[in-house]
Amino acid sequence: MFLAKAHAYGNDFLFIPQDQAESFDAAVLARETCARHTGVGADGLILFAFAPDGSARMRLLNADGSHSELSGNGLRCLAALALHVRGHERAEPMTVVNVDTDAGWKQLTLVSRGGRRYTFRAAMGQPERIQQERLDVAGETIAVTTLAMGNPQCVALVDELPDEARFHRLGPALATHRRFPEGTNVEFARIEAPNRVRIKIWERGVGPTHASGTGACASAVTAIAHGGAERDIDVVAPGGTQRVEWRDDGVFLTGWAEVVFEGQWIANADAAPGTRRV
Repeated sequence: MFLAKAHAYGNDFLFIPQDQAESFDAAVLARETCARHTGVGADGLILFAFAPDGSARMRLLNADGSHSELSGNGLRCLAALALHVRGHERAEPMTVVNVDTDAGWKQLTLVSRGGRRYTFRAAMGQPERIQQERLDVAGETIAVTTLAMGNPQCVALVDELPDEARFHRLGPALATHRRFPEGTNVEFARIEAPNRVRIKIWERGVGPTHASGTGACASAVTAIAHGGAERDIDVVAPGGTQRVEWRDDGVFLTGWAEVVFEGQWIANADAAPGTRRV
Protein backbone atom coordinates (compact mmCIF):
# COMPACT_ATOMS: atom_id res chain seq x y z
CA MET A 1 0.00 0.00 0.00
CA PHE A 2 1.03 3.62 -0.54
CA LEU A 3 2.77 5.16 2.46
CA ALA A 4 4.17 8.65 2.97
CA LYS A 5 5.94 10.30 5.87
CA ALA A 6 5.95 13.93 6.95
CA HIS A 7 6.95 15.78 10.08
CA ALA A 8 6.53 19.14 11.77
CA TYR A 9 9.35 20.11 14.10
CA GLY A 10 10.24 16.44 14.55
CA ASN A 11 6.68 15.37 15.41
CA ASP A 12 6.37 12.74 12.67
CA PHE A 13 3.44 10.99 11.02
CA LEU A 14 2.82 8.27 8.49
CA PHE A 15 0.06 8.49 5.91
CA ILE A 16 -1.87 5.63 4.29
CA PRO A 17 -4.95 6.10 2.06
CA GLN A 18 -8.12 5.14 3.90
CA ASP A 19 -9.35 2.90 1.08
CA GLN A 20 -6.11 0.89 1.05
CA ALA A 21 -6.31 0.32 4.81
CA GLU A 22 -9.97 -0.73 4.96
CA SER A 23 -9.20 -4.47 4.95
CA PHE A 24 -6.73 -4.17 7.82
CA ASP A 25 -6.99 -3.67 11.56
CA ALA A 26 -6.08 0.01 11.86
CA ALA A 27 -4.69 -0.29 15.40
CA VAL A 28 -2.33 -3.11 14.40
CA LEU A 29 -1.35 -1.22 11.27
CA ALA A 30 -0.50 1.85 13.38
CA ARG A 31 1.63 -0.13 15.81
CA GLU A 32 3.51 -1.93 13.04
CA THR A 33 4.20 1.06 10.81
CA CYS A 34 5.02 3.45 13.68
CA ALA A 35 7.48 1.08 15.40
CA ARG A 36 10.84 2.84 15.50
CA HIS A 37 13.02 -0.21 14.87
CA THR A 38 10.82 -2.76 13.09
CA GLY A 39 8.60 -0.37 11.12
CA VAL A 40 9.06 3.02 9.49
CA GLY A 41 8.84 4.91 12.79
CA ALA A 42 6.50 7.75 13.70
CA ASP A 43 4.46 9.32 16.48
CA GLY A 44 1.21 8.47 14.70
CA LEU A 45 -0.53 7.06 11.65
CA ILE A 46 -3.03 9.11 9.67
CA LEU A 47 -5.51 7.35 7.37
CA PHE A 48 -6.53 9.92 4.79
CA ALA A 49 -8.65 10.60 1.74
CA PHE A 50 -8.50 13.48 -0.73
CA ALA A 51 -11.73 14.82 -2.24
CA PRO A 52 -12.12 16.26 -5.77
CA ASP A 53 -12.82 19.71 -4.31
CA GLY A 54 -9.33 19.82 -2.78
CA SER A 55 -10.40 19.05 0.79
CA ALA A 56 -9.10 16.12 2.81
CA ARG A 57 -10.32 13.71 5.47
CA MET A 58 -8.11 12.33 8.25
CA ARG A 59 -8.35 9.70 10.96
CA LEU A 60 -5.49 9.69 13.47
CA LEU A 61 -4.11 6.78 15.45
CA ASN A 62 -1.32 7.15 17.98
CA ALA A 63 1.82 5.02 17.80
CA ASP A 64 0.30 2.57 20.29
CA GLY A 65 -2.77 2.09 18.09
CA SER A 66 -5.13 4.19 20.19
CA HIS A 67 -7.43 6.76 18.61
CA SER A 68 -6.84 10.50 18.78
CA GLU A 69 -9.32 13.18 17.79
CA LEU A 70 -6.81 15.68 16.40
CA SER A 71 -3.18 16.64 15.97
CA GLY A 72 -2.25 20.17 14.99
CA ASN A 73 1.06 19.02 13.52
CA GLY A 74 -0.50 15.99 11.84
CA LEU A 75 -3.13 18.28 10.36
CA ARG A 76 -0.44 20.52 8.90
CA CYS A 77 1.52 17.52 7.60
CA LEU A 78 -1.58 16.27 5.79
CA ALA A 79 -2.10 19.69 4.19
CA ALA A 80 1.52 19.64 3.02
CA LEU A 81 1.04 16.15 1.61
CA ALA A 82 -2.13 17.24 -0.17
CA LEU A 83 -0.28 20.03 -1.98
CA HIS A 84 2.70 17.78 -2.70
CA VAL A 85 0.72 14.81 -4.04
CA ARG A 86 -1.43 16.99 -6.26
CA GLY A 87 1.61 18.58 -7.84
CA HIS A 88 1.05 22.00 -6.28
CA GLU A 89 4.77 22.59 -5.85
CA ARG A 90 4.26 26.19 -6.85
CA ALA A 91 1.19 26.75 -4.67
CA GLU A 92 0.81 30.42 -3.98
CA PRO A 93 0.48 31.89 -0.48
CA MET A 94 -3.15 32.06 0.66
CA THR A 95 -3.90 28.64 -0.86
CA VAL A 96 -6.49 27.06 1.46
CA VAL A 97 -6.73 23.39 2.45
CA ASN A 98 -9.83 22.27 4.37
CA VAL A 99 -9.53 19.09 6.43
CA ASP A 100 -12.35 17.06 7.98
CA THR A 101 -11.12 15.65 11.32
CA ASP A 102 -12.76 13.81 14.19
CA ALA A 103 -12.73 17.19 15.95
CA GLY A 104 -14.55 18.93 13.10
CA TRP A 105 -13.48 20.82 9.99
CA LYS A 106 -10.19 22.75 10.14
CA GLN A 107 -8.99 25.32 7.63
CA LEU A 108 -5.32 25.82 6.83
CA THR A 109 -3.96 28.74 4.83
CA LEU A 110 -0.58 28.45 3.15
CA VAL A 111 1.74 31.22 4.32
CA SER A 112 4.86 30.26 2.38
CA ARG A 113 6.68 27.36 0.76
CA GLY A 114 10.40 26.68 0.50
CA GLY A 115 11.60 23.40 -0.99
CA ARG A 116 9.59 20.61 0.60
CA ARG A 117 8.65 22.74 3.61
CA TYR A 118 5.17 24.29 3.77
CA THR A 119 4.21 26.89 6.37
CA PHE A 120 0.50 27.09 7.25
CA ARG A 121 -1.69 29.16 9.53
CA ALA A 122 -4.35 26.80 10.85
CA ALA A 123 -7.67 27.80 12.39
CA MET A 124 -7.88 25.44 15.37
CA GLY A 125 -11.20 26.63 16.84
CA GLN A 126 -11.95 27.82 20.35
CA PRO A 127 -10.57 26.06 23.43
CA GLU A 128 -13.27 24.46 25.57
CA ARG A 129 -13.83 23.54 29.20
CA ILE A 130 -10.88 25.55 30.55
CA GLN A 131 -10.52 25.07 34.28
CA GLN A 132 -7.86 25.04 36.97
CA GLU A 133 -7.49 21.94 39.11
CA ARG A 134 -5.14 20.29 41.57
CA LEU A 135 -4.34 16.64 40.97
CA ASP A 136 -2.61 14.12 43.21
CA VAL A 137 -0.16 12.26 41.02
CA ALA A 138 3.00 10.20 41.62
CA GLY A 139 3.27 11.36 45.21
CA GLU A 140 2.81 15.06 44.42
CA THR A 141 -0.05 17.51 44.19
CA ILE A 142 0.17 19.34 40.86
CA ALA A 143 -1.69 22.52 39.87
CA VAL A 144 -2.86 22.13 36.27
CA THR A 145 -5.15 23.68 33.71
CA THR A 146 -7.36 21.19 31.89
CA LEU A 147 -9.05 22.01 28.61
CA ALA A 148 -10.04 20.63 25.23
CA MET A 149 -8.23 21.80 22.12
CA GLY A 150 -9.99 19.39 19.80
CA ASN A 151 -8.46 16.75 22.09
CA PRO A 152 -7.93 16.56 25.87
CA GLN A 153 -5.09 18.63 27.31
CA CYS A 154 -3.53 19.01 30.75
CA VAL A 155 -1.05 21.86 31.20
CA ALA A 156 1.07 22.54 34.27
CA LEU A 157 2.50 26.05 34.49
CA VAL A 158 5.86 25.71 36.23
CA ASP A 159 8.71 27.96 37.36
CA GLU A 160 11.22 25.48 35.93
CA LEU A 161 10.68 22.66 33.45
CA PRO A 162 11.04 19.25 35.09
CA ASP A 163 14.29 17.34 34.69
CA GLU A 164 14.14 14.10 32.72
CA ALA A 165 13.59 11.86 35.74
CA ARG A 166 10.66 13.93 37.04
CA PHE A 167 9.28 14.41 33.53
CA HIS A 168 9.24 10.64 32.92
CA ARG A 169 7.59 10.11 36.29
CA LEU A 170 4.89 12.80 36.08
CA GLY A 171 4.20 12.74 32.33
CA PRO A 172 2.78 9.22 32.03
CA ALA A 173 1.11 9.46 35.45
CA LEU A 174 -0.84 12.55 34.39
CA ALA A 175 -1.59 11.17 30.90
CA THR A 176 -3.28 8.13 32.44
CA HIS A 177 -4.68 9.78 35.59
CA ARG A 178 -8.14 8.61 36.66
CA ARG A 179 -9.34 12.19 36.10
CA PHE A 180 -8.99 11.48 32.36
CA PRO A 181 -10.82 8.25 31.50
CA GLU A 182 -9.76 8.53 27.85
CA GLY A 183 -6.26 9.74 28.66
CA THR A 184 -4.87 13.21 28.05
CA ASN A 185 -1.99 15.01 26.45
CA VAL A 186 0.32 16.64 28.99
CA GLU A 187 2.45 19.76 28.76
CA PHE A 188 4.76 21.38 31.30
CA ALA A 189 4.99 25.06 30.40
CA ARG A 190 7.31 27.81 31.61
CA ILE A 191 6.53 31.44 30.73
CA GLU A 192 9.87 33.00 29.77
CA ALA A 193 8.49 36.34 28.55
CA PRO A 194 5.03 37.82 27.96
CA ASN A 195 5.23 36.58 24.36
CA ARG A 196 7.16 33.33 24.84
CA VAL A 197 6.51 30.05 26.63
CA ARG A 198 8.72 26.94 26.65
CA ILE A 199 7.19 23.46 26.92
CA LYS A 200 7.93 19.76 27.37
CA ILE A 201 5.33 17.36 26.01
CA TRP A 202 4.11 13.92 27.04
CA GLU A 203 1.63 12.88 24.38
CA ARG A 204 -1.17 10.43 25.00
CA GLY A 205 -0.47 7.11 23.33
CA VAL A 206 3.03 8.18 22.30
CA GLY A 207 5.17 9.51 25.17
CA PRO A 208 7.68 12.35 24.81
CA THR A 209 7.46 14.19 21.50
CA HIS A 210 9.58 16.91 19.93
CA ALA A 211 6.55 19.08 19.30
CA SER A 212 2.76 19.16 19.43
CA GLY A 213 0.44 21.54 17.60
CA THR A 214 -2.57 21.13 19.90
CA GLY A 215 -0.20 21.03 22.88
CA ALA A 216 1.32 24.33 21.78
CA CYS A 217 -2.18 25.80 21.50
CA ALA A 218 -3.20 24.47 24.92
CA SER A 219 0.00 25.76 26.53
CA ALA A 220 -0.50 29.20 24.99
CA VAL A 221 -4.13 29.36 26.12
CA THR A 222 -3.08 28.37 29.65
CA ALA A 223 -0.28 30.93 29.73
CA ILE A 224 -2.67 33.62 28.52
CA ALA A 225 -5.61 32.69 30.75
CA HIS A 226 -3.71 31.91 33.94
CA GLY A 227 -0.20 33.26 33.50
CA GLY A 228 -0.71 36.78 32.18
CA ALA A 229 0.91 36.11 28.80
CA GLU A 230 0.10 38.03 25.63
CA ARG A 231 -2.50 36.70 23.20
CA ASP A 232 0.06 36.36 20.39
CA ILE A 233 2.79 34.10 21.68
CA ASP A 234 5.69 31.92 20.57
CA VAL A 235 5.62 28.39 21.97
CA VAL A 236 9.07 26.80 22.11
CA ALA A 237 9.24 22.99 22.14
CA PRO A 238 12.31 20.75 21.82
CA GLY A 239 11.73 20.58 18.05
CA GLY A 240 11.29 24.29 17.46
CA THR A 241 8.99 27.30 17.79
CA GLN A 242 5.38 27.68 16.68
CA ARG A 243 3.24 30.80 16.84
CA VAL A 244 -0.13 30.75 18.58
CA GLU A 245 -2.71 33.54 18.44
CA TRP A 246 -5.81 33.44 20.65
CA ARG A 247 -8.31 35.79 19.04
CA ASP A 248 -12.02 36.44 19.45
CA ASP A 249 -12.66 34.08 16.52
CA GLY A 250 -10.53 31.25 17.86
CA VAL A 251 -7.00 29.94 18.20
CA PHE A 252 -4.65 30.09 15.21
CA LEU A 253 -1.50 27.99 14.94
CA THR A 254 1.31 28.90 12.53
CA GLY A 255 4.20 26.59 11.75
CA TRP A 256 5.78 24.45 9.07
CA ALA A 257 5.56 20.85 7.94
CA GLU A 258 7.55 18.95 5.37
CA VAL A 259 6.99 15.79 3.39
CA VAL A 260 9.89 13.37 3.87
CA PHE A 261 9.15 10.51 1.48
CA GLU A 262 6.63 8.43 -0.43
CA GLY A 263 6.92 4.67 -0.77
CA GLN A 264 5.22 1.29 -0.47
CA TRP A 265 4.45 -0.52 2.78
CA ILE A 266 4.42 -4.32 2.68
CA ALA A 267 1.44 -4.98 4.94
CA ASN A 268 1.64 -7.81 7.44
CA ALA A 269 -1.18 -10.32 7.02
CA ASP A 270 -1.56 -10.30 10.83
CA ALA A 271 -3.08 -6.83 10.48
CA ALA A 272 -6.09 -8.30 8.66
CA PRO A 273 -9.38 -8.41 10.59
CA GLY A 274 -9.78 -11.49 12.76
CA THR A 275 -6.04 -11.94 13.23
CA ARG A 276 -5.34 -8.99 15.49
CA ARG A 277 -2.43 -9.69 17.76
CA VAL A 278 -2.61 -8.90 21.48
